Amino acid sequence: MLKLSSKKGFTLIELMIVVAIIGILAAIAIPNFMRFQARSRTTEARTNLGAIYTGQVAFFGEGNSYGRFTEIGWAPTGTPKYHYTFNGATNGGLPLNTGKDVSGDGTTAGWTGNNNNAPYNGEAPGLTGVLGAYTGFTAGATGNVDSSITDLLDCWIMNDLRILIWTQSDVAT
Repeated sequence: MLKLSSKKGFTLIELMIVVAIIGILAAIAIPNFMRFQARSRTTEARTNLGAIYTGQVAFFGEGNSYGRFTEIGWAPTGTPKYHYTFNGATNGGLPLNTGKDVSGDGTTAGWTGNNNNAPYNGEAPGLTGVLGAYTGFTAGATGNVDSSITDLLDCWIMNDLRILIWTQSDVAT
């Protein structure tokens, strides 16, 4: 007499339930991961603005004036996700504007401002004083860290008092 062996394995229903559970978990986890990843990219702006501050302090110690990017010997390294500026205008002058073009239209990107009405009452980034004797500075960083084309840009500023302010968030909450 032939003995039937028991069949082991998963039924189609069981497999479909597991796939559905994995799909639900992925639908929840992926958007949260993308937001976390975009927020972590803001580290570039904070780090580079700190380096600009350090360069400015060293330059000020030598000449009693703050300088432009080329004068302080600073430029972003690698492939920046931010545009850095001392100038609110989009004049394209590399001593005042450098980094990624985040304008979306191929022009150099200047300061995008404070479009989310964050509690910032300062002015656009710039060098204050007269040419050759700048007595203050505000450096700005503008970037599209979540790579969307429909929302705001991420904006940071740092001034000569080393006050760092996040004036606008590109990351949806």
